[in-house]
Order: sequence, then structure tokens, then C-alpha cells
Amino acid sequence: MFPMRARTIFCISMALFALPALCPFAHAAGQQITGKAQTAGANRAEEYSDSGAVTKEVLLAGLRSKIKYVFVFYQENRSFDSYFGTFPRAEGIYTNPASATAGFNQHLKDPKGRDVTVEPYRIGPAEYASDTDDVDHSHKLMFEKMNFAGATPQMNKFASVEASKYLAKISGGGSSPLQAYQFGVLTMAHEDCDTIPFLWKYAHSFVLFDHVFQEMIAPSTPGNLSIIAAQAGQTQWVLHPDEATPPGGSGGVPVLVDDDPFWGSPSDATPKHDRMPVNPRDYPAKGGGYSTEINLTFASLPLSLQGSHLGETIKSDHDPSTDLRDVMQDVTFISTFGKNQVPFGWYEEGFDCEPSGTGSCTPADNGSGPITASGDHASYVTHHNGPQYFGYVSNNPAINKQLHGLGDFFTAVEKGTFDSRGGVFFIKGGYTNFLGLRPASPLPQVQKNFLGDDDHPGYSDAQISEALVARGINAIANSKYWDQCVIIITWDDSEGDWDHVQPPVESYGPDGTVLSYGPRVPLIVISPYAKTHYISTQQGSQGSVPKFVAALFGKMPLAELPDEFEARLQAARKGMSNMGPDDGPNNNITDLTEAFDPKRVLRSQPLPKQYVEISPGVISQLPQQSGYGCKQLGIVPTDYAKPNHIPADFSPLPGTVPGKNPYAGRKAAVAH
Repeated sequence: MFPMRARTIFCISMALFALPALCPFAHAAGQQITGKAQTAGANRAEEYSDSGAVTKEVLLAGLRSKIKYVFVFYQENRSFDSYFGTFPRAEGIYTNPASATAGFNQHLKDPKGRDVTVEPYRIGPAEYASDTDDVDHSHKLMFEKMNFAGATPQMNKFASVEASKYLAKISGGGSSPLQAYQFGVLTMAHEDCDTIPFLWKYAHSFVLFDHVFQEMIAPSTPGNLSIIAAQAGQTQWVLHPDEATPPGGSGGVPVLVDDDPFWGSPSDATPKHDRMPVNPRDYPAKGGGYSTEINLTFASLPLSLQGSHLGETIKSDHDPSTDLRDVMQDVTFISTFGKNQVPFGWYEEGFDCEPSGTGSCTPADNGSGPITASGDHASYVTHHNGPQYFGYVSNNPAINKQLHGLGDFFTAVEKGTFDSRGGVFFIKGGYTNFLGLRPASPLPQVQKNFLGDDDHPGYSDAQISEALVARGINAIANSKYWDQCVIIITWDDSEGDWDHVQPPVESYGPDGTVLSYGPRVPLIVISPYAKTHYISTQQGSQGSVPKFVAALFGKMPLAELPDEFEARLQAARKGMSNMGPDDGPNNNITDLTEAFDPKRVLRSQPLPKQYVEISPGVISQLPQQSGYGCKQLGIVPTDYAKPNHIPADFSPLPGTVPGKNPYAGRKAAVAH
């Protein structure tokens, strides 16, 4: 039934899991290809409980007795420096002198063609900073922006590379020197607690990780895969070299672009009533291409968390020989040793009819759809749904029932209908919001185009997006799940905005360019058992989330499952390093357990719900309008004593409203 390799690899996995005496050679091999010294920087903490010396095993035992629910609010496209670069005590823009901060001064041409320098600058309510245009975060341009000198990213061409993209369009009439300059300098802007006070409140009250890197130098889709698989297809590439992503192309592995999943696309022959959803705007109006990703066949949390139920669950797959080709040994192992099933859920806006989950999903009854949209699932960002890319999820009704609309999350929290066994649940917004919020900006272009709530520049409003997170966290705090949960807020990629910390180089892709790691993204851990006012410098990536899930629920890390282990072993023999899940026990990334206070965990002294709650009245009015910000939080960002040089001709909307800054001469709705 299984390939000839199964017996050896199954033995290897058994050795790694519990029985090294049976296959000592396998354990040694595992150490050889994954062995790294676990290093963690000194942690900067203002206040947290006096925990004393507690072993990891004791802490995990305590966490397992307390925490059953993991909620991940997975946001879009923000670099650490752009959101938390002036957060007190974090590794930020002004932690070191400018001369010792990579990329602090960047060069580009101004609208008159003169060479100029731009340095980091703050935008806030006066600049309507909650609505900014999208800058390029493709693999190619991200690699160029980071500017590698050998294996060391200089982090100093974010502005010039962004501007060059638009300078190249001038001859064809698609841009102007002013627009190129405005896009270039936009990569160096940063916000603070006057723009995103709710997020800063959570970071200030709980645990902020300031050395979490995006796992892939790539746009959104690879991040949305990595958050559940700790990779974006490296093992599939190793096992199937013919499926490698072509240079500058798409539809291959590792995934480096934002192609839609095959499942739900025009090429998917699944009957319509069983097919995965897709945003109608993804289809070309007349001819043209519709790029889709290939079927993904490596392991992920929706598979591994099935536990001993997996053997029965895969019987519902419509095409198991294709969908399970690269996880058959994993299936055997998980079914035999996977222990109890851990419920999984992915809740994304627009996946079904919001907010009720019923009806025909036409524009008339899909209340979350933009006014101008037509067709089904108008608020759905198809390429953000990581599980939908896997055939063993989308092509299996027994697993794809774990995918839901965003409104279903709020219903489950408020009615208390999450599985009593606990589980792991991801929450994402989309192109609009059903909170009924509108941007504070008076510009009609912003009122029309910035209704989104997943925090993605170009269509989402940052304050509407953090309001979604705050509403979700309030709902959890006021539910029976608060004393049993951990909440993680993080982002899928860094947007193409500057971050000064130089990530380590872990792996290279089919085109020879660096795959991993990309710039930093923020990550916040909230829990009644978390430390307070704490900053962790432990190195992490999106793989830290699956790593934490495996540790908490006692599951085998994805990196150590037999099929993934074999792929990594094959890669090592070819001289390819780190070609697989990033969540292995010896990988140099945090499992997030440092965020927890042993005193609270072991002595049952959880933080009360009032510690995390934000008043519904505060959430219901955007900070731009209410004035809620740094002063109300009692936080002084690290740049407040420094001059703030906003570049001449700056505009937050160089693409949406081309030309001069559309707010020039206007008085902002709120002046902090």
C-alpha cells in the first residue's frame, strides 16, 4: 500500500518520537540536518511576576492543564518597524545610533530627478495614517529591497527599489516622477499608538516578540501557508523537483506568489455545490490569464491535528492517491501515534454568507459585500485562505468543514459552541467589514476603497482592522473560553516596508535567491497566564505558531513527521539546508512558551478579563475621530523627543489619489 521507503522512514520517525534505541542512526541523522544551538537574547522586561526557575517540562505540563483554546488573529502586511519601531524597550528604529541601524538613510530620486535621502519618519492622525497605499512585496522586489551582500541583507534599498518600479512605467505613461518618489518614501513611514492604540495597548499589557521574521521573502500567500505548515512547500519541491517554481514565474513550489488555490478555480472540476469559494473579481473579465497554484501535498495542522481520527477521516477524500501522495507515511504515523484529535478552524471573512453563514451569497443578501461587487463571496480574499490550497483539505468534506466565515467565529464565541475539547482557530478579515465602520478620512476614494479589516494596505483601514481584533478579543474575554485560552496576534508578511533588523539566511530557492528569512513582523501573545509588560527577543517566524501548537497539545512537530523528515534528509544530501518545516525541536525559533508566567500557570492565578478588555464604546469609534491614543494609554514612543522629518511631497495615497498629497491644506479630524 505504501512506498518502499515507508518502513525506513517510519522507523526514523519512531526513533525521533519516542524510541531512539530502535533506530539510533535515524536520530543521529536528524541531529545532523536540524541541529542548531538554541539561542535567545536577553529579554527586556519592565514588569512581570517573579517566576523563579521552572523547567520547560513543568511549564508545559501546567499550560496543558490550563489552556485548551488557541486563537490566532492573523493580520496582513505590516513590518515590525512600521508598527512598533518606536515601542518603548523594543528593538526599534532608535535603539541604536542611526549609523549603526541598517538602512536608516536610504537614497532615491526626488520628483525633479535629484538624488535625495530619506530617513524613517512618523505619520499619524494628521496624515490620516490609517489608510495608506500598498507597496510592492513580491519575492523579486523584496529580495532587491533587502539588498544582499553575500549572505547579509543590508536592508537599505526599500525606498529606491520601490521608486524604480514606478520610474520604469513613466515612458509608457503609467506613472510620474512624483508618484515614484511618493511610493519610495512611503516604505520608510511608521505609525504608533496614536494610529493603532488598541494594538499598542495589547503589546504594552502583555508580551511583544520583537525578533519574529516572516518565514519567506514573499507576499501574503506563503505566509498564510507557513502559519499552518511552518513552510511554503520546500519539502514538496525536494520530493518533486519538476514542480519547482520557475524563475520569475508561478504555479510551483515553494510558493512565492499570490496565485489563487487550484481548489475553487476555473480548472477545478469539483461540482459547484462542493467547490471551495472564490472571489468573483479574481476571474478575468475578458480572456486573460487566471493563475492558480498547484495542488499542495505537504503536511499541515489541519492534517496533523486529526490525531488517531486521521485514518478514518482520509476515507472521505475524493482523490486520495493525488491529495495524499506526500503524506501517506505521515498518515500512518499520525493515525497510530497522533493521540487525540485537536479541533481546527479557519474563520475568514467572505468564505460563506456573512454574517449568518446562510443564504445564496448574492450581492443582495451578502451584507458584507462591497456595494460595487457582483457575484458570490464579494468580501473574500481567496489567496489568504491557507488551508484551501491543500487537496487533502479542500477535496475532503470531512476536513473542509473546518473552514468557516468570519461571522461564524463570533457566533461560536458568543454562543459557546466551540468544541469542548479545545482547539486551534485562525481568524482573518477581508475586503470589507460587517462592523459597519467606515474610514475617518473624508476623501471619497478612501470611503470607497478602504473598507477592509484584515490590515492590508491598499484596501484595509488600520483602525477598522484593529477594531475587528479588539472586538474579537473582547468576545473571548467575556466568554467561558478566557480562562482556558491563549490569543496570538501576528501578521503574514512585512508589506515591503522597511525594517532595520537583518534576518539570518536560512535557505535558497529554485532561482538561487534567498527564501528565508524576510523582515520582521510583529507578534503579540495574550493570555490570562501570560507575562505582563514583557518583550521577548527570542527569534521566531510564522513557524513558531505550529511549534507552539505541537508543544501545547503534545503533538509531533511537522518537521519530524516521516515524510517531511525524509524530504529534509534528501535535501541535506544535496547540500540544501533548512528545506522543510520550521517548527522542529532543534530549529532556532521560539515556541512562544517564554510568553507565559509560571507563577500564573502553576499557582492558578490568571489575569482577570478586565485586564484585556477595551471598552466597547472606545472600539465603536475610530481613534482618528475620538482622539484615543498614546496619551490615554500613558505610553511615550521613543521618537517623541526627536525631530520628525516628513518628506516633502509625501502622500499616503500615491496610487489611490495620484498627484500632490490630497490632505495638503486640510485640518485633520483629530489633532493629537
